[in-house]
Amino acid sequence: MLAIFQYDFMIRAFVVGITVGVIAPVIGLFLIVKRYSLFADTLSHVSLLGVAIGLIANTQPVITAVVFAVLGAIGIDKVQERTKIFGESVLALFLSGSLAVATVLISISGGFNVNLLNFLFGSITTVEPTDLYFITALGATVLITVFLLYKELFFISYDEEAARISGLPVGVLGTILIVLAAVTVSLSIRIVGVLLIGALMVIPGITAMQFKQSFRTTMIYAIGLSVLSVILGLFLSFYVGIASGGSIVVIALILFLLAIIAR
Repeated sequence: MLAIFQYDFMIRAFVVGITVGVIAPVIGLFLIVKRYSLFADTLSHVSLLGVAIGLIANTQPVITAVVFAVLGAIGIDKVQERTKIFGESVLALFLSGSLAVATVLISISGGFNVNLLNFLFGSITTVEPTDLYFITALGATVLITVFLLYKELFFISYDEEAARISGLPVGVLGTILIVLAAVTVSLSIRIVGVLLIGALMVIPGITAMQFKQSFRTTMIYAIGLSVLSVILGLFLSFYVGIASGGSIVVIALILFLLAIIAR
């Protein structure tokens, strides 16, 4: 069973996967409390546009995905702030728009290829040493930021109006939260894939919420469930030969069903 760790690419996959497994539910739980769960799906499609541009330009797709996801997150925030369009409509606008542009670029470049499919559904063999350093560094940055601003981020997520009355810089904190979400989505595409990262950010969180604990305890449970899903999913992906993203999300869904039954 431990023969899996004889391969360098699997060691890199586990390190990156556990990093993603920790930061995804942390940010996802804030989005759930804020009733902004679809935000992760929207950013994943914006990231796909960045991936497509990175592959066409023959640059590092993860870096371009991060850049486009951050720009997209800030763009969503500004459009909501300066227009009277409802939040769900803005998300739909960015989701469909970025997906349409990405599809056009993919068609121009010759259509889908193996590299692009790996980004869509996740692949344990695509994690390179440069990805390892980049993802772990940004992942640590996300965790440190959440640790330093934990109470403020929870306050604006739970009751934005009360946070504003209390004198908190809601606009700045909101921007920080969506940027952290954008970075988390972009870092996760190597392991989980563009199409499934939203599920990893949301499912462990709603599974942990079934135990009806405090927000902090729920976050700890969500991290544990997410990391367990990643580890079991990577083992399943390696030995069965299926996409890592699908394996991880299926495990997360099974854990959710078990939590429902246990409750």
